[in-house]
Amino acid sequence: MPKINSSAVSEAPPAEGVHRDRLHRDLATAVITFHESASRRVGMTAAERKTLGILWDLGVATPGQLAAASGLTTGAITGIVDRLEKAGYATRAPNPDDRRSVLIHPRQQEKVRAVIGPIFESLSTAMAGLSARYTPEQLILIHTYLAETTEILRDETHKLKG
Repeated sequence: MPKINSSAVSEAPPAEGVHRDRLHRDLATAVITFHESASRRVGMTAAERKTLGILWDLGVATPGQLAAASGLTTGAITGIVDRLEKAGYATRAPNPDDRRSVLIHPRQQEKVRAVIGPIFESLSTAMAGLSARYTPEQLILIHTYLAETTEILRDETHKLKG
């Protein structure tokens, strides 16, 4: 069984929900901080890098498609694409199917991957080491919890947009 960080878990039973909420906040902060730090290595914010990653997956996209895939507003996407274009990571081109729209194309994928790749390889190696400390049954439980947490976050985000 892995050693648990004593600063994250106390020996005394916490007040109802306090420990769980603190652990969730700490996890969220660590994830956001990691992604921001990794993104800064290529001169982007985490939102810009995540949007660029979506664009890589799509190959080419309209601003509306990027907004739908990212959960961001079209206004936020406009600002992100402006910054990606200025940095040389994306270009806009007229949409041949809709003269009121533009298509966004990714650029410099290899440059970004060359910097970001080793960062995520290191994270993957560290996470594999963590996973190796658990039994298959424990991993199933952890994965189930994380998948359900992700779904709850998506549902709660949807409520906020409603």
